[in-house]
Amino acid sequence: MNQEGADKSRRRFLTAATSVVGGAGAAFLAVPFISYWRPSARAQAAGAPVEVDITGLEPGELINVKWRGDPVWLFRRTDQNLDDLEGIRDRLRDPDSDEPQQPEYARNTHRSIEPELMVMVGICTHLGCSPLFRPDQTPEGMDGEWPGGFFCPCHGSYFDLAGRVFRGVPADKNMEVPPYYFMDDDTVLVGEDEEGDA
Repeated sequence: MNQEGADKSRRRFLTAATSVVGGAGAAFLAVPFISYWRPSARAQAAGAPVEVDITGLEPGELINVKWRGDPVWLFRRTDQNLDDLEGIRDRLRDPDSDEPQQPEYARNTHRSIEPELMVMVGICTHLGCSPLFRPDQTPEGMDGEWPGGFFCPCHGSYFDLAGRVFRGVPADKNMEVPPYYFMDDDTVLVGEDEEGDA
């Protein structure tokens, strides 16, 4: 092998080795930089948006996530649940959600973007207790015409499956609906709407 061929071979090897080492170094530096952009636990507690996978959420099921340190419930309503929302309007304090307890895009009978999926802060609007999910079981003190919903055991407030408060209970407002949007069919981002407003 002549000297010129050996130099080209050595040059190719050195170029390839330098590229590999440089690429590894760039990746090594990029990982902490990119992870720096992800919200920390402290930022999430302060209100950073939370991605929620709803792939396996079946009708009648509820999942609980944390946003701003509060529980946020995502649950899938059945067709019967949605029918029941219309039939109880006269028993509710604010059936049309006139109080600003939800984003404008959730100011409707079902208080949600898609009728079957409810996203709601799981805090009673009376004194801040966390109500119990009672989709079927009639809570103590409620008549036999319970359409399913939430019961706050602290002071006896009742909410339907859209988080609307019943008349004659201590709570005076519907439960809060946080800003949210669908990133895709299986992922909801809680804490921010599509325009980026929190």
